[in-house]
Amino acid sequence: MLSRLDHFLVMTHDVDATRDFYRDVLAFQEGFRPDLGFLGHWLYLGEIAALHIADWDSYTAHSHRLGIPVTVPAPGTGPLDHVAFNGPMSGYEPFLARLREHGLDFHPHDSLAIGLRQIFLNDPNGLKLELNFWADRQ
Repeated sequence: MLSRLDHFLVMTHDVDATRDFYRDVLAFQEGFRPDLGFLGHWLYLGEIAALHIADWDSYTAHSHRLGIPVTVPAPGTGPLDHVAFNGPMSGYEPFLARLREHGLDFHPHDSLAIGLRQIFLNDPNGLKLELNFWADRQ
């Protein structure tokens, strides 16, 4: 039986710019990544390496050597619309300031009746992100 999401993989032609966005803008922590035979980074939320970043070309070559199918680049996010992250309401204003500081476009949305403020934005690869800030969560 499955119990939780482990990670998601972002394929990119610029692993460092993608790492920088998630590390510097969304405050993920860069951490240990074993040598996997292709270029990339692992970024952590707490103890979990929740985001894996892979270089399109070296990941594709590596996967073909192993006989593993590989996603091909497509406009937008294909059938995946967005990835969401949660945080406490106290993090909302600091995130707005951080996004403005980095000059990023974003779209706020409030559902205050359920104690939720949201921010929608795209990562450097066009992947839509949903940042949820809940009044009743730490």
